[in-house]
Amino acid sequence: MIVGERKPIQEILNMIAEHNKILIAGCGTCAAICMAGGDKEVSILASTIKMARNKEGKPIEILEHIPLRQCEWEFVDELKDKIESCDAVLSMACGIGVQTIVERFPKAIVYPAVNTTFLGLPEEQGVWSERCGACGNCVLDKTGGICPIVRCSKSLLNGPCGGSKDGKCEIDPEVDCAWQLIYDRLKTLGKLDNLAEILPPKDWSTGRDGGPRKIIREDMKL
Repeated sequence: MIVGERKPIQEILNMIAEHNKILIAGCGTCAAICMAGGDKEVSILASTIKMARNKEGKPIEILEHIPLRQCEWEFVDELKDKIESCDAVLSMACGIGVQTIVERFPKAIVYPAVNTTFLGLPEEQGVWSERCGACGNCVLDKTGGICPIVRCSKSLLNGPCGGSKDGKCEIDPEVDCAWQLIYDRLKTLGKLDNLAEILPPKDWSTGRDGGPRKIIREDMKL
């Protein structure tokens, strides 16, 4: 899932300072799961903005809507009437959601209310951890399903650095050394031989270094 967190309220208030009627658009999928833009968060943000604006003597009208997702045309289309009736949109989705609305409604002013942070998973209630760097060239088959790109602080591909100590990363004693995790996992699986295979320097052209990425499935096109 895409993980993010709401921007500071003052930053949001500054973005919408010139507007008198806005739509707060949440997202019922990733943003809802990471408690950044679901029903509850949209409602709380709307109330907070109204109180702040009333205190300034500049009341604001706010509409609320939470489509299932903001990252697909069919779901943002349901926002059409509300967007056209408002001065601006405050999106509580990830950056993809913001840009989907921008592309679908080119005349709309759209602001991000969430800082999109990483691809991760909820470890426990209130804790989300990065798990994937979307590098475009997955090596999880070599590393026991543990990603060295994001879980190793240095993104090392062939074992730990000299700073690893007692299974912890040198940047923080609370952070597990990714290569210790990989070793333990491969040992459990009886696949320690995987470590003898030297992974070549990574081709970063499949990641962000290669510029904006696109997948085209000719067999799926209409």
